[in-house]
Amino acid sequence: MSTDLLQQFLNYLAVEKGLRPRSIEAYRRDLQDWLDFLEERGRTVVSTSLDSALSLFMVSLHDRGMSPRSMARKSSSLKGFYKFLLREGHVQEDPTELLERPKIGRALPKVLSLEEIEKILEQPDLSTPFGIRDRAILEILYATGIRESELIDLQLGNLNATAEFITVIGKGDRERIVPVGSYAIMAVNEYLNKARNELCKDISERTLFLNPYGKKMSRMGLWKIVKKYALKAGIGRPVSPHVFRHSCATHMLEGGASIIAVQEMLGHVDVSTTQIYTHLTGKDLKNIHRQAHPRGK
Repeated sequence: MSTDLLQQFLNYLAVEKGLRPRSIEAYRRDLQDWLDFLEERGRTVVSTSLDSALSLFMVSLHDRGMSPRSMARKSSSLKGFYKFLLREGHVQEDPTELLERPKIGRALPKVLSLEEIEKILEQPDLSTPFGIRDRAILEILYATGIRESELIDLQLGNLNATAEFITVIGKGDRERIVPVGSYAIMAVNEYLNKARNELCKDISERTLFLNPYGKKMSRMGLWKIVKKYALKAGIGRPVSPHVFRHSCATHMLEGGASIIAVQEMLGHVDVSTTQIYTHLTGKDLKNIHRQAHPRGK
């Protein structure tokens, strides 16, 4: 009986839903697992009180090493099957009603180790204006965890070298104060004193980091800089400005910073939750940064 009902459901998907053969075959595989599971226990798809059996079935999938994404797909197939059976009058209740769809977690961000970060930071040639600029860019990326667009848009007036802060305009035009740390400040000061004037073509240009034409850098230009030095450092996997952002956040948390402080620093603030971060003053963040960031002292 279960096999006949499964075939009816697959026919429904083909005729009424117009699904392609590949999709229908995926449904068949997903639901056949469930039918086999029930048969081993002497039950059918129309048996009553299948709630606990469904839970055991999902546990068995997990124990077999099935990924959350695959489990979520099977859960979706089961829900569609029983919705069909309920509508057609084959069952009186839907046992999947309380079946939670497994959460598909986001892919873990790529993170560099401190040793890898330091190796990348050692690569720029500090005998050239571009090398000095690139070292300052890399130090700022790692010290602050700011987004690539935020770094590109930095203006001279955004930097407070004495207080070791930068002012950043993030998503939604929200302004935040971000601690920098002495290593990055030294690198930026060296850039300002020895390199920026050589790159600047227009005295009225206020962008902090300039491209070879004396203008604001492009996103692609920044990516090329990061990729260049990662390759020189022998890093075998792709490295982007966002990897520096993830690395900064991870190393701060590993160093003892609270997740609230890191979210404030990175600008991960929802409008609805902004209030919970307001008690963190600039001084608090600066002290946390100095204590927790490997290059903040």
